[in-house]
Amino acid sequence: MLSACHLRIERQCATLRRLVPHLAAHGATEDARTAAANVMRYFDSSALQHHADEEEDLFPALERIAAGTSARLASDDVEALIGRYERHIEREEKELLPMAVRLLSDDELARIGRAMRERRGIGAV
Repeated sequence: MLSACHLRIERQCATLRRLVPHLAAHGATEDARTAAANVMRYFDSSALQHHADEEEDLFPALERIAAGTSARLASDDVEALIGRYERHIEREEKELLPMAVRLLSDDELARIGRAMRERRGIGAV
C-alpha cells in the first residue's frame, strides 16, 4: 500500500512539474487551474492517509522493537523505505522548493515560513 501511494504521489509531483512551463507559457488557464485543484485535493486527502499509514502502522511497529519486543526487521524493507525517503527529500530540495521560490512572492514565502515555525513552536528568526 505504501509503495502504491508513493507512485500516486510521484504522479502528482509530475503534474506539478508540468505546471511550471505551462504557467510560464499560458498562465493560469482552465487546465492549469483544474490540475492545481486536483493536486491540492490529493494532498488534502490521500497524502494524509499515506502519512497516517506510516504514523499509525509502520512506525508503531518500529516502536515495539525500540521497546525491546522481539521482532524481525527485513533489510530489504528498511532499504526500500530509506530509498523512498531519500528520493522524496531529493525531489523536494531540487524541485519543489526551488519552484516555490520562483512562483511565490517574498511575502507569501515569509508567511509560509512563519506558519511552519508557529506550528513547531519556534520563535521568529
